[in-house]
Amino acid sequence: MSHVEVIAHRGASADAPENTLSAVHLAWQQGADAAEIDVQLTADGELIAIHDETMLRTGGVDWAVKDRTLAELKTLDVGSWKSPQFAGERIPTLAEVLDIVPLGKRLFIEVKCGVDAIPELVRVLSAVKTAREQTVLIGLDFDTIVAVKRALPNRIACWVTEQLWSTRLACNDAGEPPALRPPTAELIERAVAAKLDGLDINNLSERPPGDIGQITRTGLQAYVWTVNSAERAAWHQAEGIHGITTDVPARLIATLK
Repeated sequence: MSHVEVIAHRGASADAPENTLSAVHLAWQQGADAAEIDVQLTADGELIAIHDETMLRTGGVDWAVKDRTLAELKTLDVGSWKSPQFAGERIPTLAEVLDIVPLGKRLFIEVKCGVDAIPELVRVLSAVKTAREQTVLIGLDFDTIVAVKRALPNRIACWVTEQLWSTRLACNDAGEPPALRPPTAELIERAVAAKLDGLDINNLSERPPGDIGQITRTGLQAYVWTVNSAERAAWHQAEGIHGITTDVPARLIATLK
């Protein structure tokens, strides 16, 4: 089987506080091929690594990220919520995370805010030492990731998607078999038309065999989030997935090798 890229979700987030330098460092130590972080824009226009729109869950203070400066946000401890061993951990900027990406590794950057982040994203990526092929830009909002790709046409950009089954019954009231919504073919069509590089699909408990092949046959890259089960990881590998995002990179590496 071909090599599957193991992507540490928010860093090695099962073992270290998500979206921190400790979590990203640990991802490399555990052998991950890539790490994934989320970025949000501060009040003074800095991109920082955080998933939520507020600091309540990871920083213990109900501050909206967009309303606070980088200096203010840097005063918060974003490690203690995970474990006392991470007490004093500070929120990193995107540039700080990029600075610790080793040669041969990649960083997936999920743009959680809107198109207003693009000028700073362009500035940071043009200023850091990280090679162009070491970054993958991803986003759940279709219009935002398309705008990111247009602003950075030489960077890899993938659309993060979420599909659901239309029904869990054998057939619905109209006699139709269960189907994915939106259909994978529709996601592919939109991504190709927008000149995106790939799809990052969600890890359903069941996905039709051959569904991932629909994506890869078009030339798009196919990634999946978030897979912590060795059994599901092996299934995705057999279906031809290019990369798997996981909270437990060490476990999946042991499975997939």
